[in-house]
Amino acid sequence: MKLTIIGTGYVGLVTGACFSEVGSRVTCVDVDTEKIKNLKKGILPIYEPGLKALVFQNYKEGLLNFSTSLAEVAKTSSVFFIAVGTPQGEDGSADLQYVLRVAKEIGQNINEYAIIINKSTVPVGTADKVRKILEAELEKRGKDIKFDVVSNPEFLKEGAAVKDFLKPDRIVMGTDSPRAAKIMRRLYAPFSRNRDKVILMNVRDAEMTKYAANSMLATKISFMNEIANICERLGVDVENVRKGIGADTRIGYSFIYPGCGYGGSCFPKDVKALIRSSREVGFEPGLLDAVEKRNMEQKRVLTGKINARFSNDLADKIFGVWGMSFKPGTDDMRESSSIVLIEELIKAGARVRAYDPVALDQAKKEFPEKWLEDGRLMFADNQYHAVEGADAMVLATEWKAFRQPDFKALSDLLKHKIIFDGRNQYDPEEMMEKGFEYHGIGREISGIYRKSP
Repeated sequence: MKLTIIGTGYVGLVTGACFSEVGSRVTCVDVDTEKIKNLKKGILPIYEPGLKALVFQNYKEGLLNFSTSLAEVAKTSSVFFIAVGTPQGEDGSADLQYVLRVAKEIGQNINEYAIIINKSTVPVGTADKVRKILEAELEKRGKDIKFDVVSNPEFLKEGAAVKDFLKPDRIVMGTDSPRAAKIMRRLYAPFSRNRDKVILMNVRDAEMTKYAANSMLATKISFMNEIANICERLGVDVENVRKGIGADTRIGYSFIYPGCGYGGSCFPKDVKALIRSSREVGFEPGLLDAVEKRNMEQKRVLTGKINARFSNDLADKIFGVWGMSFKPGTDDMRESSSIVLIEELIKAGARVRAYDPVALDQAKKEFPEKWLEDGRLMFADNQYHAVEGADAMVLATEWKAFRQPDFKALSDLLKHKIIFDGRNQYDPEEMMEKGFEYHGIGREISGIYRKSP
């Protein structure tokens, strides 16, 4: 089956590579000429474990191709995946201009029955807009060509996207067309061999499912962060509480780890978009508002702890920051807590040395160039270089390389043996035994960790 994927970002490239891996002939289309040139050379625009090998091998075998011309590719394809960005608008809504622009171009070029599959995360009702645009373009051309619009949201975790696509826990398909449903089932059959993973529903249901899923996960994170803040003020160790409630199968352990807030391209944008959609239909989403508010406040918790420890005097203090991507396993820094942390430290007069295993190139785009020029911000070559002579180490992203560091080296390099653990990766009692002053999330009383009895 010949497939066209429009958009070679995170979703589009993973989708194209994984479909080509199971034998489909795929062409990924993007208007960015430089990006397409690089992809043909094996240079990927994103970091995702396992993706580069898939792209290289399938491009080499001719199953995966890249193009800048949708009009040209449309001549030999009848299945189109829209996987372009839906950036957040100033009012919190999803910006659909790229989705609708692609729909228009598809309508201008298809010559036979086609399935237009929306893989981008879009508000409820977007498929109706895509359908109207296609109909209008076909009418302009005087063509009576049948087509179906399908909602097929992705549920990929950054850092595990290839695995999630090849071995999905569910495949949501939104369509009211038996013809489209049959083709979609055949298309996804290689990923659903051991059991039927397809959940078939109407288009609007599928569009809402994506927003509801991400908002639910964001809610769990914000809830646990709220609990962590309460625990800290009541003299309770939130890690014990987490274990206690996670053992309840109705709750589970996933997404109940306290930290310094969620980020990335999905949760923040999707929660805000759903809030906006709710208000547009006259419903005030109090819970979602609280989730968003808690997350924004949580991104400043680490800075608050640092200010409290240093009596609000951060002038000329040096902080070694470990991790900048919004989560481990990706170079994505969109909405990352580390951005808020670094900005607030520097604005308070501190200097920052930061290190991340894969996100350094992305980090250079996130901060003012003058900070790098005048030495207020420096990107280190490794995690130990970042803490050399620093007043404290701040863990912002829980990369595996940071889980069991050389604490002897860390102790020798730091000016003061202070750790601010934004992801509760270290055992506080062990840190105290090693001579460190430890500050975690939801694990302190008056700024100092309380030992368990």
